Amino acid sequence: MTVSTAIARLNAADPDFARHLDHLLSWESVSDDAVNQRVLDIIKAVRERGDAALVEFTQRFDGVDAKSIDDLILGRERLELALTRITPAQREALEKAANRVRMYHERQKQDSWQYTEADGTVLGQKVTPLDRAGLYVPGGKASYPSSVLMNAIPAKVAGVAEVVMVVPTPRGEVNELVLAAACIAGVDRVFTVGGAQAVAALAYGTESVPQVDKIVGPGNIYVATAKRHVFGQVGIDMIAGPSEILVVCDGQTDPDWIAMDLFSQAEHDEDAQAILVSPDAAFLGRVAASIDKLLPTMERAEIIEKSINGRGALIQVRDMQQAMEVANRIAPEHLELSVADPQAWLPHIRHAGAIFMGRHTSEALGDYCAGPNHVLPTSGTARFSSPLGVYDFQKRSSIIFCSEQGASELGHTASVLARGESLTAHARSAEYRILTQEKGN
Repeated sequence: MTVSTAIARLNAADPDFARHLDHLLSWESVSDDAVNQRVLDIIKAVRERGDAALVEFTQRFDGVDAKSIDDLILGRERLELALTRITPAQREALEKAANRVRMYHERQKQDSWQYTEADGTVLGQKVTPLDRAGLYVPGGKASYPSSVLMNAIPAKVAGVAEVVMVVPTPRGEVNELVLAAACIAGVDRVFTVGGAQAVAALAYGTESVPQVDKIVGPGNIYVATAKRHVFGQVGIDMIAGPSEILVVCDGQTDPDWIAMDLFSQAEHDEDAQAILVSPDAAFLGRVAASIDKLLPTMERAEIIEKSINGRGALIQVRDMQQAMEVANRIAPEHLELSVADPQAWLPHIRHAGAIFMGRHTSEALGDYCAGPNHVLPTSGTARFSSPLGVYDFQKRSSIIFCSEQGASELGHTASVLARGESLTAHARSAEYRILTQEKGN
């Protein structure tokens, strides 16, 4: 197999740099009309025919010989069996990763709170977990047990009573690691269905699949399109784009390390993006040489090659301050600060899904076992979005209790504002609670 790279070289000093960078970053998750219509038809069928439609679509799309919905349900005992089928090393790794993810997310839990004003009025917020969450997990060979941990554990930490997982098993291919991860993460129910039909089942419910409050987890274009369509009926985590990594390096890290860090995201798929920013032009050249040297040794060399050549870049900047500016402009999913003193530069970073500090902190550690969530905003959405967390599985209700005196005092303010909006019923509703003595005044 022959592979070669022609990774783009950009310089922030060039007059056209902004235009070239915009072109490099441009990516849209667009469903064509055919995909969109097919998804709408699938959603309609699941809403109308429930379990029967799920069985039919699973037979047709996944090649599974299912006679009824019962053939597509995995009980808790099947998940526990998976724990015995994986190697001891795999089980130990899953359990260690799960413990670290759980420990990190425990710190995100939010509690209800209240405070009492001088007149006895009580204000506050009630924090309540979702009743039920749905987790979509890709199936077959492209399976990610780490995603099961990252999606299910925050839900359980939040207090979600029931986590329902859907995972396709194309041609009956079951991934034992995924099922073992589900067991360790505390998943309550598993259905071996996938695609838009699984999303529709979670969103609207069928005779067997319970309706959930929120759907999380990655999937292909059909899954992403279905999530768009059911949003509003249920909550969703995000519509994720291709994986991204931006490495900012001062030129002192081993270039082989940096090349492999770029590969770690490029190997996901051809649309993944890997970018290195450095003020050291000679270092950029050494990394380019490392890329050419190491690429032929990679199992997924062809995918990496297409990703690097199509969307990768080595960007030279004036200094580290300009590197921070470029990083904020990109707002990457994963940002590695491979520098001598990352803590000094951290205050300069405004937009990033996850920040990996120092030369020894590879992004891969965050993907699996560091603890923070690996479900992160992509395609520049780190400007306004956050990693998946416990807070995504909790909702907040405002608490207002007015004492007699408090209702009377607030009534005056509400009355003036309501009448200013010509909402007389609002005003009179508030005015009824004004104490007689105050009305007289």
